[in-house]
Amino acid sequence: MSISEPPPPTIPTRPPGAERFAQRRACGASDVGRKRSENEDAFFVDDAIGLYIVADGMGGHAAGEVASHEAVESIFGMVKSGLRTMRALEEPLSEAAACAASRLMESAIQAATYMIYSMAELDRGKAGMGTTISALLLSGDYAITAQVGDSRVYRVFEDDLEQLTEDHTLVALQLKQGLITEQDARRSPHRNVITRAVGNLDYVEVDTRVLAVSRGDRFLLCSDGLHGYLRDEDIIPIVRLGGERAVRRFIELANERGGRDNITAVLVELD
Repeated sequence: MSISEPPPPTIPTRPPGAERFAQRRACGASDVGRKRSENEDAFFVDDAIGLYIVADGMGGHAAGEVASHEAVESIFGMVKSGLRTMRALEEPLSEAAACAASRLMESAIQAATYMIYSMAELDRGKAGMGTTISALLLSGDYAITAQVGDSRVYRVFEDDLEQLTEDHTLVALQLKQGLITEQDARRSPHRNVITRAVGNLDYVEVDTRVLAVSRGDRFLLCSDGLHGYLRDEDIIPIVRLGGERAVRRFIELANERGGRDNITAVLVELD
């Protein structure tokens, strides 16, 4: 029996009439929330190379904070190095270029995974530490997302909102398999049980996606301490505030609605 090759990636294109963006700018903030004593979230913003990351760490005795910050630094270092030999993604995009960009993001997260796992093996006090990763890389006319865990990346364009990443949680898996309903999911005591994390094991499956971007796109990266309190109808009006005002309002809203977890938001704007 022959084994079929995986299908080639879908090569996205900009919608007719969409314009190239001339500049990118981003800002981010993180807040401990109202119930936690420590902040185990981390984020990264670098407009120069177009890399943006949100990480939500887990593990006692500050291990979650170590995992999230070390993962962010490791991913940044590997992506920055890889970009030296990777050409910007321009239309028309080839399958080879799309695959190379996806591999760069996946390899960077795999390297962080092995590093954090090794740190925990050497220090038993940090056993089981790990972190989620939601990352966005802008390159030419395209963006690449990379996802592990239950932080999220959203895209806003005019009146349209799209969640670009899939939550790696037990509830999301049950929903996907038709085992529970949306109503069941909202009430489930397992809402925060994640099925993938960076560092719990020495390898993790990374979801990547390549998409065309254009002027007017807005991207929100956030930890579950924010999106757990958000309704879809909240997001677009706050994003339209722009920059620091939007990020600050997202954090205020999560705290107003309970603030039971650390809260992190990064807003990327293309103009």
